[in-house]
Amino acid sequence: MECRKFELTLISANDLEDVRKLFKMKVYAKVSIGGNPELEKRTPTDKHGELNPAWNFTVKYTVGESAVQHHGVMLVIKLYCKRKLGDRYIGEIHTSMKELFEIANACGGSALMNFPIKKGSLNSQGVLHFSYRFGEKANVEKLLLADGFSVWSRCNS
Repeated sequence: MECRKFELTLISANDLEDVRKLFKMKVYAKVSIGGNPELEKRTPTDKHGELNPAWNFTVKYTVGESAVQHHGVMLVIKLYCKRKLGDRYIGEIHTSMKELFEIANACGGSALMNFPIKKGSLNSQGVLHFSYRFGEKANVEKLLLADGFSVWSRCNS
């Protein structure tokens, strides 16, 4: 099976809706591809930026080549405010992996994006800033072998 490495860096968000009126906003993001909860990854919580959190946090995935060839596979990034009585949803962005791939391909393999944050079907308040890049197409057996070798060589160093 052919696949690619996909590296996403969540940089920051600006001008978020204040969903916590009494205390400081502590914001984190959850990233998923294709709606698979097993592949969901989470940023650390920004405890200082409040309505303008910054993470500079990178997540890495291996995606099948079909994910960048068809519009059905979506990248979803959801923002939450951390609270003791249950975290509060702020908003999210959705975009097609194919669209991201086409933009990156036109820009030399990587891109910097700014997406308006949505809550339901309406634009919410704020903008999410992230960068990403796609690796070269590879056969999954070769990637598994290379990943296995890198783990093996670190263990034997």
